[in-house]
Amino acid sequence: MEKNYVSLKLLIDTERERVLFAEAGKEFVDFLLHILALPLGTFIPLFEKQGMVPGSFGNIYESIDNLSSINCLQSKVDKETLLKAKVDISDDGGTTNNEVPLQLKMLNVASSATSMKFYKCPREDQKCDLHVASYYRTICPMCQNAMKRELSLVHPPSTQRGYVKEVVTYMVMDDLEVKPMSTTSTFTLLNKFNVKEMGALEEKVVVLGMDEGMKLIKASFQSKRVLTDVFLPTLNEEVK
Repeated sequence: MEKNYVSLKLLIDTERERVLFAEAGKEFVDFLLHILALPLGTFIPLFEKQGMVPGSFGNIYESIDNLSSINCLQSKVDKETLLKAKVDISDDGGTTNNEVPLQLKMLNVASSATSMKFYKCPREDQKCDLHVASYYRTICPMCQNAMKRELSLVHPPSTQRGYVKEVVTYMVMDDLEVKPMSTTSTFTLLNKFNVKEMGALEEKVVVLGMDEGMKLIKASFQSKRVLTDVFLPTLNEEVK
């Protein structure tokens, strides 16, 4: 069965009530890096679907939706392209879907969106072949013909899916900085935060699913204590 969550091991400083870092595998780091590949407009309907208020940025999204395509927008502008951006995501070596590499179903960008397509001029001409368009029937700058010949996108083999290698264990800081995990880096971090009492440290395994993933994305825009803000309130409630 396809897994709709990933696990993280948090190291928590119980005295300061904060997450020092998370021990994470490839899937979670791929999720974080994949956020960078998503258009900002992607997040608005996702936040609203989870009952989260997107703030002022949501007003830009709503404004575009309300603007008249005839009176306000350039003829070449497709409103659907702005509101439901098409994102191509390579998953299993040739299979494309609109899900993040870690198989969280929270980020299927838009139900109507498909993988991005590219077009070239139908003429067999070396100068024309130098130009590629993402919009169907864009005018070729060399010969003025409509660029409508669809190109095939070649995906990497399944062994190269996602962004980072699977053999490495990663350390994800509270502010989402990512680095390879090692004994040296762990002790360096403990010294940085002036941790004197090892007994104050506690390990907790948490699950990142749809709700936690959306909270994490939103918190990353607002906070430098993302892991603390997302996971500690839930853990504290479980204790109570």
